[in-house]
Amino acid sequence: MSLYSQYFYSDEVNELLSDTQTIAEMLRVEGVLAIAQAEQGIIPTDLAETIVSCCRTDFIDIEKLKTDLIAGGNAAIPLVKQLTRIVKNNDVEASKYVHLGATSQDIVDTATVLQIQEFMIWLDERLDILSQLLINLTKKHRQTIMVGRTLLQQARPITFGLKTALWLQSIERTKARIKSVEDRILVVQLSGAVGSGNAFLPKEVQQLVAEILELNFAFSWQSARDNMAEWACVLGILVGSIGKIAKDISLLMQTEIAELLEGAGEGKGGSSTMPHKRNPAICAAILANTNRLPHLVATILSSMPQEHERSAGLWHSEWEVVSEIMMLTGGTVERTIELLEGLEVNERQMSINLELTRGLIYTENVSLALASKMGKTQAHELIEKASKQAIAQQRHLKEILAEMFVDLPNLDKLFMPEHAIGNSLDIIDEILDNLSNH
Repeated sequence: MSLYSQYFYSDEVNELLSDTQTIAEMLRVEGVLAIAQAEQGIIPTDLAETIVSCCRTDFIDIEKLKTDLIAGGNAAIPLVKQLTRIVKNNDVEASKYVHLGATSQDIVDTATVLQIQEFMIWLDERLDILSQLLINLTKKHRQTIMVGRTLLQQARPITFGLKTALWLQSIERTKARIKSVEDRILVVQLSGAVGSGNAFLPKEVQQLVAEILELNFAFSWQSARDNMAEWACVLGILVGSIGKIAKDISLLMQTEIAELLEGAGEGKGGSSTMPHKRNPAICAAILANTNRLPHLVATILSSMPQEHERSAGLWHSEWEVVSEIMMLTGGTVERTIELLEGLEVNERQMSINLELTRGLIYTENVSLALASKMGKTQAHELIEKASKQAIAQQRHLKEILAEMFVDLPNLDKLFMPEHAIGNSLDIIDEILDNLSNH
């Protein structure tokens, strides 16, 4: 990895997708294939057990494998050669049954799916932590009033709890997406050279391999890569949703706004030349990953129109990219948990910022109240005129309306933040109730 690996990635996910673990999963597939064939009477059980005993990463020369795969075009070819030689050194007869009937893509693809399976377990645990942090923030700041902004401009009041509840919903939707695609993604690939199977790979063997590996059975998907594309897209959506959280927080950290801050710590968010700065360092890592991921997803989508029964190049283009997508996703999720665990909310500054426009953020509130008296269009025009006057004279909108003798007996109430947050509290409560009922 690079100098910045710990900034952008997760050490745990990097380990799940390491060279050693990739080879371990391929060996696992080879061993399970032998077991399944033995159970179906295709190879002797004792020879299958010998093969399984040799499927260990510490027997494999990984550096030699990396060199040799250049000639073969994928990692399975030199791996099978090494494995066959290792088995032969233990039992010449058993070596005849290594990789029987399978093709290299069967091993590479199924091993990739097993790594995705492990990553899903890791991701599920982390997303639950992320959701709980957002639930806690939402409950704590259910009634913390702040400015809602549209097109980067102050619009009307909301609560910070509403913002975090909507962040939470986007994460929950992706959790549901992941659950919904598991059956299509966690599938075995074991159909031989052209996807048609053979005498050594009857359906019973394929099904048994899938069962032992806790995967679903599937016919060949060697050149039909919609499952990989779907997986890439789901992770792209997840990271995009997280990026929205980091973008909001980084904007609310701006000096002129100062409503949120990343957690303080030794050396955190500092500047090499400006000691006073508190930079959005964690947000920057998240947003960097968010910027990189869509292009990687596009690579997977671009690789879908593969030629005939196995592609020259398009399949190969997936290998590192699928891993990179998961690695960036893992780093993004870890950084976001860190961000939310240390997030500082400046409620006082939120209150101050509510008054910056001298009442203009309450125009919709007032306009809707007037609409019942004079109609929506006329009310809108009147408030628009009053707003322009307030801006020109740098005065509070409520003063202007009082001078215009606007017929609203509850005018003061309309300029109270708590009466301008719409249905924020109801929305928050419904979102939290829906989660607790699932």
